[in-house]
Amino acid sequence: MTQSHLKNAVTAVIDIGKTHVKLVALDALGATVFELRRPNVIADLPPYPQHDTEGIWNWLLDGLSTLAARHTVEAIVPVTHGATAALIGEHGLVRPILDYEYALPQVAHDDYELIRPHFDETCSPSLPAGLNLGRQLFWQQRAFPGPFSKIKYILMYPQYWAWRLCGVVVSEVTSLGCHTDLWDPRNHRFSSLADNQGWSHLFPPIRQAGETLGTLLTELAQRTGLPTSCRIICGIHDSNASLLRYLGSTPQGSGSAEKPTVISTGTWVIAAALGQTPDLLDQLDETRDMLANVNAYGVPVASIRFMGGREFSALAGNNPQQCSREDLQHLIAQETFALPSFSNSGGPFAGRSGVIVGPAPVNAQQKHALATLYCALMTDTCLRLLHATGPVVIEGSFTANRFYAQLLAALYPTQPVCVSDDASGTVCGGWLLADDSRIAVRAPARVAPFNLNGWTDYASKWQELTQNGTNTL
Repeated sequence: MTQSHLKNAVTAVIDIGKTHVKLVALDALGATVFELRRPNVIADLPPYPQHDTEGIWNWLLDGLSTLAARHTVEAIVPVTHGATAALIGEHGLVRPILDYEYALPQVAHDDYELIRPHFDETCSPSLPAGLNLGRQLFWQQRAFPGPFSKIKYILMYPQYWAWRLCGVVVSEVTSLGCHTDLWDPRNHRFSSLADNQGWSHLFPPIRQAGETLGTLLTELAQRTGLPTSCRIICGIHDSNASLLRYLGSTPQGSGSAEKPTVISTGTWVIAAALGQTPDLLDQLDETRDMLANVNAYGVPVASIRFMGGREFSALAGNNPQQCSREDLQHLIAQETFALPSFSNSGGPFAGRSGVIVGPAPVNAQQKHALATLYCALMTDTCLRLLHATGPVVIEGSFTANRFYAQLLAALYPTQPVCVSDDASGTVCGGWLLADDSRIAVRAPARVAPFNLNGWTDYASKWQELTQNGTNTL
């Protein structure tokens, strides 16, 4: 038996978030056996801030080479953040991939608002910077008409990486339906904007997120030592990857078959109501950053989001230190409130400037406590706006903060609040995509409520302050 046959077979997930890039390998049972990460650095280069695609690519190939020396990689699954697309010409990118946080010229915003579809069609709210992909395309078409005219394909970000790995160009609905203005989720087709601007024909045929597009290119197999039989999976938008394990499952201990509302946490906190009533899409309020995402099966899902990871960092500071129960209790007792928003990237209170009301935190632990209270209350707002009445499941990086989930559980005593057993639902979702017979065997565990003195009164007063917008006690 050769050495390669002695290695364990794994699935590799390329997880490109807004803050970090990870390469993770999972075995047949879904256990992580290999992980590398690096910051997702935005290159501040002309003509606009852009993704460091070549830096990621070279890092990725080096990581795959290391992985190949230890395991047999059977499949690779790309999972990425949304609001990002690659403009592909005859010889690759015709322009660098634009960072969606770039503040596009005001005239582009104003002119785009005149042509973008109504919210009733796309369930996609008008968002700042380049968070609506249609706005990015509109500006690039006007600012760079020569390169734009050379586009053969527009590839959503997960499918860009799949194309680089196997050479096959496709589209996929979770990224197309992620507040792009380009997709009509109710009718499962491109929006009037994409048709009227002549963009829809630039998107390759749509394939399912879990489909195998082909196998690894021969030259990449030679460079990395990966087998030429390694399958390349179409790929998926990251928060939709987090939903996969719950589309047909019930959180442990819920005592109900009711589908949960999933809170995917990281740079963004995105709440998705899987158990929505049919009319919830009609109740979405675009001014609160409510929208319909599209799940891996093409079904629209009522959602709401805020830039929780970024806001947490803004409040916790550059040297965060884990808070204690006493730190949380102290801030509640002295009525120190952080009122939204601490990011300029939308959310339920878009357009407001964040302020701290009451005595300011005096050390790093108290700053961490205030950030925890703030994110728990922002999440509570999201759940209220979604009319979430069933189980709540928390995925992603906030699972490392035990107080966050327990504070929420105290606000929802009649609803199970559960925490995922891993810090990356995106990676688990990518693993599930590679084989549709897989079952997520580890169900989320219900957490006990964290009943601090005065917590529910504090939460009610925070809601009152944010609703009346006074920013004063």
